[in-house]
Amino acid sequence: MTQKDITFVADFLTEHFNEAPELYNRKGKYFNVERVGQYLKDEDDDLVSPPNTEGNQWFNFLKDSTHLKESPLLFPYYPEKSLHFVKRQMEGVIDQCLQKPADVIGKSVHQAACMSLYKISQSEDSTPQLFKLPFLWNDKTSNLHYVLFTMLENSVSKIHILRRHTDTSRSVSNGIIAVEFGNFLNNSINESSDSRCYSCLDAHFYDDETVTVVLKESVQQEGKERVLAQLPLS
Repeated sequence: MTQKDITFVADFLTEHFNEAPELYNRKGKYFNVERVGQYLKDEDDDLVSPPNTEGNQWFNFLKDSTHLKESPLLFPYYPEKSLHFVKRQMEGVIDQCLQKPADVIGKSVHQAACMSLYKISQSEDSTPQLFKLPFLWNDKTSNLHYVLFTMLENSVSKIHILRRHTDTSRSVSNGIIAVEFGNFLNNSINESSDSRCYSCLDAHFYDDETVTVVLKESVQQEGKERVLAQLPLS
């Protein structure tokens, strides 16, 4: 060790482990603990070395503000407590805030429709991921709600569009349709008679009337074609 290292350790011990007679009646050790560690203890006891808030700009600002001083919107500050204590206090407040909305929303949600998309064998150990790319879109003009998704098994060249009216008491025609891409791009990209099949990499609504899809050529070779297509819902 260098003399600099020894001096550093000595300074640390001198600063943090001085005897403090005013703390003798405290439970546990009566010297100043290392000041960072005290904040991380999961205890409800007061800090041994609370921070000095004198000159703190935020506290001065609150003190001078008649409106904010007693505002219920500000989370109370506990200068004598550790971060674990403050975390538990905040979690309790957040849970209390969320409980009422959760009860109200939970009671208002009900099943509007049920559609069987696929069946799997119950003997399988793990359920395969067959549902991909769920993207939601709400057409506020027509009060329609859309869900875009793909099924991975035998329909990678299709995207499915589910449409429901936001008023659950009303129904709309063609509630769910599938759009298959297949080799419909042969003439525009490749004039040869080779069969080309495309699968959907991603799909999002561009606006209320248009769907944007990213297609990938489904061939096992380098240089696969990528196509960005705009599909009108009509």
